[in-house]
Amino acid sequence: MPPHRHEAPRPSLALACRAAATLAVLAPLPAFAQAAAAPATPEACVSIGSDVERLACYDTALGRAARDTRGADIAAKEAKAIQQNLELAEEVVPEPMPAPSSDVYPMEDTLHRAIANAGKGSLLDSRWELATDSKLGTWNFRAYKPMYLLPAFWSSNVNQTPSSPNPNNTVTTPLEVDDLEAKFQLSFKTKAWENIFGDNGDLWMAYTQSSRWQVYSPDTSRPFRETNYEPEVMLTFRNNYRLAGWNGRLLGIGVNHQSNGRADPLSRSWNRVIGMIGLDRDNWALTVRPWWRVKESASDDNNRDIEDFVGRGDATLVYVRGGHQFAIMGRHSLRGGDRSHGAVQLDWGFPIHHSLRGHVQIFDGYGESLIDYNHRSTYIGLGVSLLEWY
Repeated sequence: MPPHRHEAPRPSLALACRAAATLAVLAPLPAFAQAAAAPATPEACVSIGSDVERLACYDTALGRAARDTRGADIAAKEAKAIQQNLELAEEVVPEPMPAPSSDVYPMEDTLHRAIANAGKGSLLDSRWELATDSKLGTWNFRAYKPMYLLPAFWSSNVNQTPSSPNPNNTVTTPLEVDDLEAKFQLSFKTKAWENIFGDNGDLWMAYTQSSRWQVYSPDTSRPFRETNYEPEVMLTFRNNYRLAGWNGRLLGIGVNHQSNGRADPLSRSWNRVIGMIGLDRDNWALTVRPWWRVKESASDDNNRDIEDFVGRGDATLVYVRGGHQFAIMGRHSLRGGDRSHGAVQLDWGFPIHHSLRGHVQIFDGYGESLIDYNHRSTYIGLGVSLLEWY
């Protein structure tokens, strides 16, 4: 049975006015933006339970400058050149030669440490603890995807009849869905195993949950329209190479499950193996993720054509400057003709006061949530970020 595709109609004037009114109320938030205040004294950081957050508090209180990533890269490059010269010397002179040493490490260890600290302080290093001296051990909770609350989340084209090629997952009676709702997302990761292969290779566990709440619909008892649950496990490795002016920092692979935890006909789920390639430069970070779906039997598959809508990979570009964080994500089915679909999403986080941050989100395309995987719409959300993700 072919999938039901819903082409987005133009929103009515009333809907547009309603969205504009909501935007007008929340739009002044950036005008009040200011840099996050530093703690009055380092002693104020003592009560923070998380090792990672406490260290960041001390850095802020003591005015610690950002790490010199470029210096770490240069040191790694020089150390690698010296290491290669020593290897050539050993081939020319077979007799063992005493190697000079520093006060702390033998030369071999010093060179290896410098190479392993390439990228120290970069955006991807701050997120994944890639450099040797950046590793903080296991079971520390870290930011993963953006964590936010959007009290206003407006859709240009609500999905009243969710559908799928599987007849057991097609709604025949239209649902009562309001175009304005609230959305929030929780996301974190923790390292379960560090330095699996010498001083490289970390095993991470992550969890993301995003909910769309029809909080402005009292006639239907304000239900949660859709919640997506996404646990995953990832194995990441530190890299150090140059590509068209970018620094290759991260290579990883993971297993991902995503579902909405609902019964038929609203049930949606899939499993993927996801690759990760991470590059950065200065205040920019780029993550490319191709994925391969784990196939299911036709009778059990809630959404067998999901790859043709949600896509077969995505790329996320992040820019950080002056407390502002911009992220643009694009994904595509990597197919042509009637199977060519995708989406683009823009997130902007900006400082308001202390740890309170504003957040703007714009999405256009297919698959904003699992229940809407083959439904196209434009969404605009305004609210606050609860945690920086870079």
